[in-house]
Amino acid sequence: MTRRIFLRQAAAAVAGAAGLLGPVWQAHAATDPFYGHTYPDLQGGQIELTQYLGKPLVLNFWATWCPPCVKEMPDLDALHQKHTSVHFVGLAVDTAKNVEKFIQKVQVSYPLLVAGHAGIKQMRDLGNKNGGLPFTVVFDEKGQISTKILGQIKPQELDDYLAGMR
Repeated sequence: MTRRIFLRQAAAAVAGAAGLLGPVWQAHAATDPFYGHTYPDLQGGQIELTQYLGKPLVLNFWATWCPPCVKEMPDLDALHQKHTSVHFVGLAVDTAKNVEKFIQKVQVSYPLLVAGHAGIKQMRDLGNKNGGLPFTVVFDEKGQISTKILGQIKPQELDDYLAGMR
């Protein structure tokens, strides 16, 4: 087989495979790379963020030692209960041990995952250049960033924003 024929056949095979995989790739091409992360939950499981695709996601970076984070948690919990068509996830920039002690005092109905200190870099990757807390990112149902909130949320503004996403 000559090199030219081999290259032509290889190109055809790649093109054929791309045709088969194209729709799959296109369906996920718009998803933010952040959805590639997996985090531990407080029950010892590993949660892939891709399970939250298909509905908007309110992702709240927080820590047990952050007063504004703790103060906004009841507001986020109320919004979680109101907006049942939206996923809410708290991502702790903290240790699992600290979070486990914390939830004995302050409980929320949405899942809490643990990013640890790596969460600071992940916040920066999402546009929070100074790594300040709390930091909330709202993703649309396709996994694209819709808005970012640095600092404590304003419950009515987030409520209105989420209502407008429908």
